[in-house]
Amino acid sequence: MAENQIKKSPIDQLGYNFIKPEYLPAGKDEYYLRNIQNRSGINYRHLSAYEIELLVRNNNSSDDWNKILVSDAFNPELVKSCKFFGLVRIGKLEPYCLEFSDIKLAVGLYNSTIISSDLGDNVVISNVNHLSNYVIGNEVIIFNVNELATSDHAKFGNGIIKEGEPESLRIWLEICNENGGRSVIPFNGMLPGDAWLWSKYRDDEALLQQFKLLTEQEFKKERGYYGKIGDRTVIKNTAIIKDVWIGSDAYIKGANKLKNLTINSSPEGKSQIGEGCEIVNGIIGFGCRVFYGVKAVRFIMGSNSQLKYGARLINSYLGNNATISCCEVLNSLIFPAHEQHHNNSFLCAALIMGQSNIPAGATIGSNHNSRGADGEIIAGRGFWPGLCVSLKHNSRFASFTILAKADYSYELDIPIPFSLVSIDIANDKLVIMPAYWFMYNMYALARNSWKYADRDKRIKPIQHMEYDYLAPDTINEMFTAIGLFELFTGKAFYTRENPGKKFSDEACMEKGRQLLANKDTIINSLEIIADGFENAKRKTIIIKIQQSYDLFIQMIRFYGISALIDCMELNPIRDANHLLQILPNRKMRTNWINIGGQLIKETAVNIIKTKVKAGKIKSWEMLHAIYETEASSYQEQKRQHALSSLAEINGQTLKKLSSLQIKDLLQEALDTKSWMVKSIYDSKAKDFSSHFRKMVYDTPEEMEKVVGNLGGNSFIKEQKAQLKLYAKKIAQLHKVLD
Repeated sequence: MAENQIKKSPIDQLGYNFIKPEYLPAGKDEYYLRNIQNRSGINYRHLSAYEIELLVRNNNSSDDWNKILVSDAFNPELVKSCKFFGLVRIGKLEPYCLEFSDIKLAVGLYNSTIISSDLGDNVVISNVNHLSNYVIGNEVIIFNVNELATSDHAKFGNGIIKEGEPESLRIWLEICNENGGRSVIPFNGMLPGDAWLWSKYRDDEALLQQFKLLTEQEFKKERGYYGKIGDRTVIKNTAIIKDVWIGSDAYIKGANKLKNLTINSSPEGKSQIGEGCEIVNGIIGFGCRVFYGVKAVRFIMGSNSQLKYGARLINSYLGNNATISCCEVLNSLIFPAHEQHHNNSFLCAALIMGQSNIPAGATIGSNHNSRGADGEIIAGRGFWPGLCVSLKHNSRFASFTILAKADYSYELDIPIPFSLVSIDIANDKLVIMPAYWFMYNMYALARNSWKYADRDKRIKPIQHMEYDYLAPDTINEMFTAIGLFELFTGKAFYTRENPGKKFSDEACMEKGRQLLANKDTIINSLEIIADGFENAKRKTIIIKIQQSYDLFIQMIRFYGISALIDCMELNPIRDANHLLQILPNRKMRTNWINIGGQLIKETAVNIIKTKVKAGKIKSWEMLHAIYETEASSYQEQKRQHALSSLAEINGQTLKKLSSLQIKDLLQEALDTKSWMVKSIYDSKAKDFSSHFRKMVYDTPEEMEKVVGNLGGNSFIKEQKAQLKLYAKKIAQLHKVLD
């Protein structure tokens, strides 16, 4: 049995030779990188004989007192029972107390071993058993820490390798697929759009190599960088911190182990790590909170996100403004605005495109139905599986899909957005109800769009997140769904009226379009069967197809008319002819891609890839600047898409609209907006009228005290107020068109 390799070396080497001689550039000493990192501006001096005497009297020791450098305001009386090794530089120490979160400690260095580190002004270092190779800011509190150390090859969570290290030591994130086929290299500052681009286009080797090159040139390969702890950071009652870069104003308490991390933190975005956490090989964004027994390994957390209550995050990217509580998430790429709570939830090998909610008992990880662990789930924005839902890889879902509680034993491909998916167990059928959200839960749909935008607390919102449920991606999906409705309705009609006879898809679509456009009552007697939605022999049935068809057209028209209204407001018009002059010629509706929560035209994404491969995008910062450029033109591009959508759904160019037709469109938008606000109210009102909601309260007054009252709902009041303003706006535009 092999013995532990315990190396012996002379005591006088402790605190020295941090960078091995073979990795030192010519003419440089081991402190050259440390000196670059230390930007405190403190002028250091040697200790006086009196100060050394006082330090010794206070039970301090050093291997070489000449290696202790201090500022002019250094007070040796505030250093007690400490051991110093190597070059230690200390800022001013003044007789103050530092107080934070009910803990008050005297400034100074007490009962600690300090090795080759720089300490800022008025710090508290107390009961730190081993502190080595750190540059520490001003007014930092470090109390009761077993080990706080940096190695010469520290990478701080970035997937880089240092001089002399083999490629096998590089950290990769195996997102979206357990077999590692979509792995990306993590780096500080990686955005969800970066992770998606890198993980998606695996057949483009030139693109992948260029992404790797951008990452490698972002970080230095030299050995010898020290760990850093920013100003006013507080660390207490923590066991092990190794190779961790910590920003300013962070708060770390009671953690078990933090290793190979970057913890971004600032006064505007303070990050916290709490009790019982074990966090290794990761990047934590600004304003994050990680506490109560979290286990995270090989991960990135976007800004303003949370892991709590025993959550496990492994080989995954968690986007901005997201929360995972109690759950286990492996091999996933999760876009911003994700919620996952309660025990036993499980997310494995998935791409979740944001605004999602994973409930208790959901099992999204039945991943071994092939010969290996290589399955994937892809879910568009607004994914919402119900309690105890079980899914099978591979599956794919359009935006705002909700899954009723069930075991879905077969792979699913649901291309219709805003659908409720369920299983009719008695008849062994998969049932799709499109437009479910519009019919029955407008309150949740509208409020979630508002809520996600309101909770977006990113300090540097580089990628513009689209939270509106009516946007280029969902509108395009509704157009696709309308085509499927027409196809399936036509097939159902011909199957019943002409059994055994074959009809082309074009003929079926034409017939279905005719039936649905005329609201033919025969549709009510047809069994609408969808093809290709489930990898099973049982039927997939679409219900309420006429209502869904009408609602999708209504929402597309509202989306387009809203853009028309924007044009009228942004370009104050004199009359209808003036409006027609500023409207664009009819353009084809464009394809869009969700790039980490930011919607970008497919053509622009292709240009980005081409520029990356050609070396014209020379850094991740340049790519991020392109995201910002796309964001700056997004609203105008979205308007163009909306106007194209309106022209397409109308079947005519907008430049041929008459004044009366424009007025009719404005009135239609007002009617739709009124219906939406009424639907928001009605869907919430069910919570106050249901017997099963009211039965746990003895009186209406008790219920009101517990859940509030419908009339006082702030979101509904805001929606009603917006409707009044909208009606006023429409009335003003009508006058202009007269």
